[in-house]
Amino acid sequence: MLKKTSDALRRADYALAGAFLLMLATAGAAMAFNPHTDQTPKLRSSIMQVADIAPTMPVAAPVAPLPVLVNAPSPRELALAKVLNEQNCLAEAMYYEARGEGVEGEQAIAEVIFNRMHAPGYPRSICNVVYEGSELAHGCQFSFTCDGELDRPKSFGPWLRARVLAARILAGYVQLGNTTGGATSFHASEVEPDWADQMDRTVQIGNHLFYRPLGRTQAS
Repeated sequence: MLKKTSDALRRADYALAGAFLLMLATAGAAMAFNPHTDQTPKLRSSIMQVADIAPTMPVAAPVAPLPVLVNAPSPRELALAKVLNEQNCLAEAMYYEARGEGVEGEQAIAEVIFNRMHAPGYPRSICNVVYEGSELAHGCQFSFTCDGELDRPKSFGPWLRARVLAARILAGYVQLGNTTGGATSFHASEVEPDWADQMDRTVQIGNHLFYRPLGRTQAS
């Protein structure tokens, strides 16, 4: 059983990696175009004039090349590692905040994260949104990042589901909608945080209530 679930996790990571590498290959082909190689005759003439006077100009001492790190990761490997790290952060948020709410509840948490990424005043990456304030005693935005829950063992089945769902979201196989009504905040239904009165409640999904910032007229 463990082997099957481990294989499923590996396939999810490979699917995400494959989609990302395809994206990198496309972007690399676009960046390979160098407009400076398509010079006009006038520009070539100017370059030749500079070349004619170059011998009279002082020559700087040669600079020793930087050492090449044989085992240094390539730009693609670094970019892929970043995406896989983002996948893990997204999976953690969905798992710890909504593992008992099913796929709909987990996708709602993902919506909040992406809504924050596009809202003023929030970080622009998944991990930075999820772990914002986690270094502070009472400033964490997602409670699991600072209440010790990360140190507890995960339930393998729900964790597998969250990781696969995160991979499918980032690879584009699952498209997030707007089931939360543009929410940037949420809380469990059994608590009443002070900030809830200062926001516009949008919807309840499972055990969570979702909120978005008040409009300008409402805020005033």
